Amino acid sequence: MIEWERFWFLILSVTFLLTLGWLYFWWSAHNDYDEFNWILYNRTGYWSDWSIPILVTTAAGFTYIAALMILALCHIAVRQQLNLHWLHKVGLAVTLVATIVAVTSIEQLWKEEWNIIFISFQATAPFLHIGALAAVTLLSWLIAGQFARSEKAFFQVCIFIAYLVILVALYLVPLTISSPCIMEKKDLAARPAIFGHRGAPMLAPENTLMSFQKLIEQKAYGLQADVVISYDGVPFLMHDSTLQRTTNIEDMFPELAFEHSSMINWTDLERLNTGQWFLNTDPFWTVSSLSPSDYFEAGNQSICKLADMLQLAKENNTVVLLNFQALPKDHPHRSTYMNITLQTILASGIPQQLVMWLPDSERQLVRQVAPGFQQTSGDKTNARLLRDRDIRGLNLRYTKVTSEDIREYNAWNLSINLYTVNEAWLYSILWCARVQSVTSDASHLLSKVSYPIWLLPPDEYYLIWITSDLVSFTVIIGIFILQKWRLGSIRTYNPEQIMLSAAVRRASRDVKIMKEKLIFSEINSSMDNSEDLSLCSESRYDGYSNEVITPMDHPDVRT
Repeated sequence: MIEWERFWFLILSVTFLLTLGWLYFWWSAHNDYDEFNWILYNRTGYWSDWSIPILVTTAAGFTYIAALMILALCHIAVRQQLNLHWLHKVGLAVTLVATIVAVTSIEQLWKEEWNIIFISFQATAPFLHIGALAAVTLLSWLIAGQFARSEKAFFQVCIFIAYLVILVALYLVPLTISSPCIMEKKDLAARPAIFGHRGAPMLAPENTLMSFQKLIEQKAYGLQADVVISYDGVPFLMHDSTLQRTTNIEDMFPELAFEHSSMINWTDLERLNTGQWFLNTDPFWTVSSLSPSDYFEAGNQSICKLADMLQLAKENNTVVLLNFQALPKDHPHRSTYMNITLQTILASGIPQQLVMWLPDSERQLVRQVAPGFQQTSGDKTNARLLRDRDIRGLNLRYTKVTSEDIREYNAWNLSINLYTVNEAWLYSILWCARVQSVTSDASHLLSKVSYPIWLLPPDEYYLIWITSDLVSFTVIIGIFILQKWRLGSIRTYNPEQIMLSAAVRRASRDVKIMKEKLIFSEINSSMDNSEDLSLCSESRYDGYSNEVITPMDHPDVRT
C-alpha cells in the first residue's frame, strides 16, 4: 500500500510540473493567439477562437493539481499517507494525459512557438527566480521536519545533500540569466517604430480602408498590407488565399468560395462585404469596445484597392510595407504582376522612400524602375551578404533572431523590423535589444508604452540577486535549527504504542492484548532499535520505560 502511495505522489509531482510548464508556455504564447487560430483554420476550414478556451482549461487544470499537491505536502508534513480518493486519481490521470496530448499537438502544429519560452525568460527570469526562492524557502519547513524526525543518519545525509544541491543551483541560476533590459538607463535606444499589421485589425476588419484609417489615427509609423492581383489585373489587399474567412463570398458567389482570390474579377470582388465576419467572429475580443458609428462602419466594409491604401498613406506621410501573394500558374498576369504593382505604386504619387519593398523576385527591375524604394529582405542571412546586395533592412518573425543577431545587424547599419508583436513585455524586450521597428496587431496598445516595463542597471540587479539569496539562506538555516530543536528528541511511535499509552485505565485483559500487539508490531517493523524483546509473564509486565505507563505503575490497574 505504501509503495502505491509513493507511486501516486510521484505521478502527482510530475503532473504538477508538467501542467505548470504548459500554463507558462500558453500564457507566453498569448502574443500569437491569432496566429494559432489561423493555423487551425487552415487545417479545419472553420474559424474560431480556440486560444481562450485552452487558456481557461489549462488554468483550471493547474489549479486543481496545485491544490492536490498542497494537500499531499500537508499529509507528508504530519506523517500521514496520501490516500488519494479514486476520483482524484482519475482526475490526475486525465489531467496528465490531456497535458501530454496538448504538448504533442503543439510540437506537430506549431513547433516554432516553443522559442517563445526562452524569449519570455528575458522578461520574467529575474522575477521567476525570486518566486522560486520563496517556494524553496517555504519548502524547507517540510524538508527540515523530515530531517529532524529521521532516526537514520544515512537518510538525513541524503535529504540534506539533495536539498543543498537544489538550493545552490537556484542561488546560482542568475549567472545564466541574460536579458537586454539589464542595462544602464543611459544606453536605452529610441523607441521602436510601429507598423500596423494589415492596418489596425483589433479596431476594424483587417486590410480594409477603415483599418488603415484607424491605424493612422494612432499616429503609427507605417502600415503593412498583403497585395494580390485580381484576374482582370487590379491590385487589391487580401491575406488569405481564399475569401471564405474574411468575406461573404459563400453567400454572394458560392461557386467561387474555394477559388484563389486572384482568380476572381474585380467587378465581383468589389461587391463582397469584408466587415460582417469581423463583427460575427470578434477575432480579438474587441468588438464590444466599438462605438455605434464604428460598429456600423465596420459592418459595411468592402475589399480595399492597393491604390486607395497608397493614397491614404501618401496624404499622411506613412511608410508602407508590402507583402505579395504568389499567383496560381494559370493566372493571366503571373508574369506581369510585378510591373502592374509597380505602375500602381508610382501612379499613386507616394514618395518612393516611403515604400519598403519585400519580394526578392525581380528586385533588380524594381531598383531600376523605383531606385528610391527601401529594399527589404524577409530572409535571415549573413549581414555582409545583405549589404553586398544593397539590402537596407530585414523583416523577420521575432522568434527568428537573437540579441546577438540584432547587434550584428545594427553594426552593419541594417534596420530590423520584427513581426508580430502584440504584448507590452515583448515590445519592451525588443526595445532594450535595439530593434528599430515592429509590426503589430495592437498598435493602439503599444503606442501607449512610453518606457520598457522594467529596466535594471546591472549593479541594482546584482544587489537584488545577492540580497534575495542571503535572506533565503538565513531563513532556511533558522528553520532547520527550529525544526531540529522541536522534533529532534521526539521518538516516532506506531499506532499500537499510542493506543497502549491511552489504555492504562482499561481492564487488565485489554492492556495485555494491547501489549502483545505492540511487541509483535515492533518485531515485524524491523526498526533500527533491534534490541531483544522479552515476553512478559501472565502475572507481570516488564514494560517500556520510554514515556509509557505500565499497568504495574498505575494504582487503578490490577494485574
